[in-house]
Amino acid sequence: MSTPVLEVRDLKRDYVSSGGLFRPAKVNHAVKGVSFSLEKGKTLAVVGESGCGKSTLARMITLIDEPTAGDILIDGHEVSAENVSKELRQKVQIVFQNPYGSLNPRQKIGEVLAEPLLLNTSLSAAERREKAMAMLIKVGLQSEHFNRYPHMFSGGQRQRIAIARALMLNPSFLVLDEPVSALDLSVQAQILNLLKDLQEEFGLTYVFISHDLSVVRYIADEVMVMYFGDVVERGTREDVFTNPQHDYTKTLFAATPRSDVDHIKARLARKKAAA
Repeated sequence: MSTPVLEVRDLKRDYVSSGGLFRPAKVNHAVKGVSFSLEKGKTLAVVGESGCGKSTLARMITLIDEPTAGDILIDGHEVSAENVSKELRQKVQIVFQNPYGSLNPRQKIGEVLAEPLLLNTSLSAAERREKAMAMLIKVGLQSEHFNRYPHMFSGGQRQRIAIARALMLNPSFLVLDEPVSALDLSVQAQILNLLKDLQEEFGLTYVFISHDLSVVRYIADEVMVMYFGDVVERGTREDVFTNPQHDYTKTLFAATPRSDVDHIKARLARKKAAA
């Protein structure tokens, strides 16, 4: 049996708020003992409402935040935010919801893509430029975009740039934290198709954080449902969507608007009839 790309064992994260003269400190258990493993080339979608702990989980497995307790293993090696080798840190990258916030507005796109290579490899300037240009093309942008600044791009193009940057160091897996939620529906579809194509070409592994179940149903192999820091259900995409077991999962699905074309037409017809 092959070693999982990512393994998480009983991961917990607590936040302690300061107390007052007549008020004790309060502990918020944001993540309450999450465990899972993820094989190469697969996508695990983590779903739940805002505040369920999914973004906190993302920050821990990308080694941004240190867990209160539990273990994280990348390619079989135990890691932590405070004690991780440069090589292992390169194996995990994150793509955020708002790419503009993570792009330096003073850097040209070519510099944005080449910077990880400058900091982490011994490649020459010419080699860094060549690799950055190739990745720019790979995510669907053009060579003339290389010397432009972030503000000159649309939201969808910026997300392509963020994905390209995340791939520059050949990571073992990507954490995608609501990567399409700020985009128009047509652009969402383009980015999701890009992610699928890149996954197939490079054998990428994804942890996909989302509250949008229609997106999850399209991209996920497995689904993990979180509720107030706990994992309440996990299974294959088909099992979870066709036969949800936990009451919260059923409620979550029932509260999600259907976004396929037939249901959109039906809602428009009802709205017109009521006018």
